[in-house]
Parts: sequence; C-alpha cells; structure tokens
Amino acid sequence: MTVYFIGAGPGAADLITVRGQRLLEKCPVCLYAGSIMPEDLLALCPPDARVVDTGSLTLEQIITELADAHAANLDVARLHSGDPSLYSALAEQCRRLDEIGVDYQIVPGVPAFAAAAAVLGRELTVPGVAQTVTLTRVATLSTAMPPGEDLTALSSPGATLVLHLAAAQIDAIVPQLLEGGYRPETPCAVVAFASWPQQQVLRCTLADLAAETHAAKVTRTAVIVVGDVLAAEGFSDSYLYSSGRVRRGRH
Repeated sequence: MTVYFIGAGPGAADLITVRGQRLLEKCPVCLYAGSIMPEDLLALCPPDARVVDTGSLTLEQIITELADAHAANLDVARLHSGDPSLYSALAEQCRRLDEIGVDYQIVPGVPAFAAAAAVLGRELTVPGVAQTVTLTRVATLSTAMPPGEDLTALSSPGATLVLHLAAAQIDAIVPQLLEGGYRPETPCAVVAFASWPQQQVLRCTLADLAAETHAAKVTRTAVIVVGDVLAAEGFSDSYLYSSGRVRRGRH
C-alpha cells in the first residue's frame, strides 16, 4: 500500500500530470484538499472510490484516514492543489507517516506561480533584468513567518517576487515592498484562480496595486507577481542560444 501525494495543478483538470492522472484513476481512496479542487478532476476517481474532503479535518483525522487505508491495504491518492512542495502541509503528513511506517511517494504538479506566469505570457527570469525568483507568502491565518523572512528584506534585491496567499493583506504588503527594493512604478500583476473558468488578471504598478486589487474584489486564491520582468523590453538575448556559444553534442 502506498500514499501518493499528487500535485493536482493550479485548477484546470487537464493540467494534472499524466502520472498523477493515472494514479488518481486507479486508487480506491482519494483525499483532496478542500473546495479549491475542481469537480471534473475528482470525477477521474474510480466510481466506487472513497473520496474524502479534508478541508474540515485536523491533521490527526487525516492521518487516521491514511492509516485506515493502510490497514485495509488500499492505495491512496492524496491530492494537493498546485505542487506539493509549496504551502501544502506536506511535511507534517510525511513525518506522521514515517512514524507509523506507511509508504508514500510524491508526484509533482504544476505550481500556481507557473500557471500565473503562463497566463501573463511572461518569463519570470529575463536576461539582464532578473535571474532570481523569490516565492513567499505572508502570515495571516497561518504559521508565522520565520525571522528574517519579512517582505522588506525579501524585496531588497529587486528581483522577481511571487506572493502566495497574500491578496487579503494587500494594504499591509505594498508599504513593505516600497520600503524594500521596489519603486512605485515597478510592474505588478495579480492572477486569481489561474486556469479556472473564473480566472481574473490584473496588471498595474506597485503604487496602484492595492487599489486595483480592492476594485476587483480579489481576496483569495491569487498569486501576486512583482518585478521588472513583467514589462521587460529591449533585453539582450539569452546566451543559451547565441551564435557565440560553443555547443557540444551529446555522447
């Protein structure tokens, strides 16, 4: 028996990986993370599968479900939105499974920030503009941020910044970004429900970010992107494909 932690992708059912879909179609038990899981993705579960919404469950109740499936020798598809490596509460579940001797595997998925970049039609790392992407969040109804990971410090390099789970705190966020490495005219974008039918996209400057977010009534399931890559023009071509680069064949 194995618990498969599957990245379900950002929302659209066809953005799950082939491996994730195949596992979902065969596992007799499926636990999924709350209301942000699309129904057409859950429809891939076997007709007689036990399908459990973990949105209202505690960690211990989730582990009990996994332990019960282990006792019955039933594989579990444990669906997390986006990719399990980011903000998925994966680590504590794996720790508990290690303690009780339950096997698990992790199947990566398309993260929300990648879906947002695709919607925006932008690369987040552009030659001569930004080669670093910082992925972070803010502390709201969640675990406090570790020391040294405040937004002012994280924004000081002026590289591309991607904020998850932060739209509801936009009034507090903007002053911290301005205090760090960004200017009032720094390009910003907000992508809510990336790849869903109700997808929303906002493009503005940092000075207007709070007002635009409030006007669009975006408060959840959104990714905020900040950085000059969003409006980059006239940048140099990547060295990767340049004529001056020495190329070696594969052996």
